[in-house]
Amino acid sequence: MNISKEQLDELNAVVTVDIAKADYSDKVDGILKDYRKNANIPGFRKGHVPMGLVKKQYGKAVLVDEVNKLLQDALNKYLTEEKLDVLGNPLPKEQENFDWDADDYSFEFELGLAPKFEVKLGGKKAITHYKITATDEMIDNQIKTIQKQYGKLISKDTVEKDDLVAGTFTSTEKEIDNKTTVSLDKIKGKKNIDKFIGAKVGEVITLKTKNLFADDHDLISALKISHDEAHDLNIEVSFTISEINMQELADLDQELFDKLYGPGNVKNVTELKEKIKQDAERQFEQQSEQQLLNDVTEHVLENTKFDLPVEFLQKWIRATGEQPLSEDEAKDEYEKSEKGLRYQLIEGKIISDNNLQVTFEELKDFAKDLIKGQMAQFGQNSPEDKELEDIAARILSNQDEVKRISEQLMSQKMLNYYKENAKLKTKEVSFDEFIKEVYK
Repeated sequence: MNISKEQLDELNAVVTVDIAKADYSDKVDGILKDYRKNANIPGFRKGHVPMGLVKKQYGKAVLVDEVNKLLQDALNKYLTEEKLDVLGNPLPKEQENFDWDADDYSFEFELGLAPKFEVKLGGKKAITHYKITATDEMIDNQIKTIQKQYGKLISKDTVEKDDLVAGTFTSTEKEIDNKTTVSLDKIKGKKNIDKFIGAKVGEVITLKTKNLFADDHDLISALKISHDEAHDLNIEVSFTISEINMQELADLDQELFDKLYGPGNVKNVTELKEKIKQDAERQFEQQSEQQLLNDVTEHVLENTKFDLPVEFLQKWIRATGEQPLSEDEAKDEYEKSEKGLRYQLIEGKIISDNNLQVTFEELKDFAKDLIKGQMAQFGQNSPEDKELEDIAARILSNQDEVKRISEQLMSQKMLNYYKENAKLKTKEVSFDEFIKEVYK
């Protein structure tokens, strides 16, 4: 057997595999002898079928199967030994007048080769790393929400400002009939609020859906309609009051602090605010980190330039697609996937050049940290290491979980690498400012 490579250019090559009769004949003959021993052919005793008949009936199929096995093994071994970094898989070239009745065969495969490049992390312009802070207003609103959550409802006869009003929204036009509870602080506009003020149980209020709530999602919930239905909805609805309650806020005392954070962990309002601030900013940090990862990814994609074997990749997409594709369809598919392929190559090079590969021990430790975090949410703050080991072992026996957790860990490794090596500038913003800047 002989394998040779013709380099067409930096990104394309053709590998030729020559297979001689001596490479496969012993294997084929051995298989046919086994067939002869077990063949059941009318007119012949088992094991006494003439070899010529066996070859005539099974020879071609066995030959093709064994040559293809030999070919794939040889090709894979060659790519590994030569350390050829290929994109997609080798594509067999069409050969006219190929003759399986010959003794020797020659097969050609097209290769698309990964480009050589350097990752460009630097640049004149620094990438913004947002530090999202919790504002005093946000903390105060959260305290008010907690007080409402742990407070109590006091039944009333007449609606006043900030009351909770239970009732049913109806509309014959849109077939709406939904029981809900409306908090008056979510109603938009003095005109709408005034319709509720002074109303009693059993009264029916007529309202326009347009600009009824400060948040459109509240309209979706109140009327139990879809997002598309709520968009620009401007109809008249009736609201029949069934219950009126005043929300009495819970006292900011030690009993409430202990319910929230455990006995003695928070002793006053100042400490409560600090705890809320820490919790909020810990959640904001996840969003900030994800945004940084997105922004650096875009940066390296824009600044790391290299060519790809486009024609080969489009041909490979056509050859490997689940459904037959035209040239134009394959081109569209390539254009959709090109950005992802480029980043995959960039990420692979960063991982290889900086030894960022995920080890099993790292994966296990990362899984245990995730488990500890989940257990802490249910009040289990000090699990034993053996318990963590057992749970991690069960999780890591599932290949889908291994893949999911590996991707999370690799994202964390990439993020840490970018933090250490990319040109960053920290910017403190409130959550609202972050949303405005990031999502424009």
